[in-house]
Amino acid sequence: MALPQRQTDIGPPHYKQFLPPVIEKNYGQWKYHERIDAGTMVHVAESGDKVYTVRVASPRLLSTDTIRDMLDVADKYCDGYIRFTSRNNVEFMTADESKVEPLKKELKDRGYTIGGIGPRITNVVHTQGWVHCHSACTDASGLVKAMMDELYEYFTEKELPAKVRLALACCVNMCGAVHCSDIAVVAVHRKVPVIDHDKIKDMCEIPTTVAACPTRAISPDPAKKSIKIKDEKCMYCGNCFTVCPPIEIHNPEHDGVAIVVGGKIGSLRTGPKFSKLAIPFFYNEPPRWPKVVAAIKNILEVYAKNARKHERLGEWVERIGWERFFKLTGIEFTYQHIDDFTFMRDTLRTSAAFKW
Repeated sequence: MALPQRQTDIGPPHYKQFLPPVIEKNYGQWKYHERIDAGTMVHVAESGDKVYTVRVASPRLLSTDTIRDMLDVADKYCDGYIRFTSRNNVEFMTADESKVEPLKKELKDRGYTIGGIGPRITNVVHTQGWVHCHSACTDASGLVKAMMDELYEYFTEKELPAKVRLALACCVNMCGAVHCSDIAVVAVHRKVPVIDHDKIKDMCEIPTTVAACPTRAISPDPAKKSIKIKDEKCMYCGNCFTVCPPIEIHNPEHDGVAIVVGGKIGSLRTGPKFSKLAIPFFYNEPPRWPKVVAAIKNILEVYAKNARKHERLGEWVERIGWERFFKLTGIEFTYQHIDDFTFMRDTLRTSAAFKW
């Protein structure tokens, strides 16, 4: 006699129990899909079954009220099924074509923005920012809101040469996908942390603090029963602050953001790519970050005007060359763009023929 399956909190539940019946039935047997409009697509299985998807944007940091509101819509039109994509888009799926238009109308009536399917931007994957993260150099929600307000039409209506993925990380420890996104913002500290020696001996474990530094800039200081930092080795990542709060990394006057471009995950046409530095630094200018937003929009629009169809942003830059990219976008080339082989790998090109 088989024992009943025991529920535990070890690991996540199996994903198949959350699949809509039509998807579970045709799992691995989908024939093709078509885009109906900017926010709607249909997948057709080899059996002839269809599933319709309506995608909406989300603020990512969600209240329980918003989640319950979404689930009410899913209960009404999608038999209770709902899906969050890896970039925080929310997808409502139904096998009943007659429910698609009423579903879209209700979503619009409730204030949701439909879009993000096809050669457009999608929701911005981002970190916590000042609302939650202890080591943030910039805000996340505020800057993302300012970005999407300016780029709204590229989510709902306007098409681009290919899909464009946006990301934001509020520090270089980067729990946002800035390393593999077409255009991304990464926040940076720029000053060596300030050490409060009196508190370290009571609040921190010296070996753990020393081990937390990826560049070995930290070493013990037995005379002070504390630690010391070798300035030229520090890359301002804030790892030390994470394990030892008296090593204060935050500096409101010097913290800010950089913009990187050209990353992607997919292997269609070309292999996956890491993002590379485009603009080294902007000071934080809350609440709307006008210079950062303008720079992102400029890069996006220059790409939209000059790239070939289906060409991702990084593929376009590699085709025309980084020299041409800087000229077209009007971005100043600075010494920060030059790879010093210490912390920045393959930032641009490593050839001696690189002409600057």
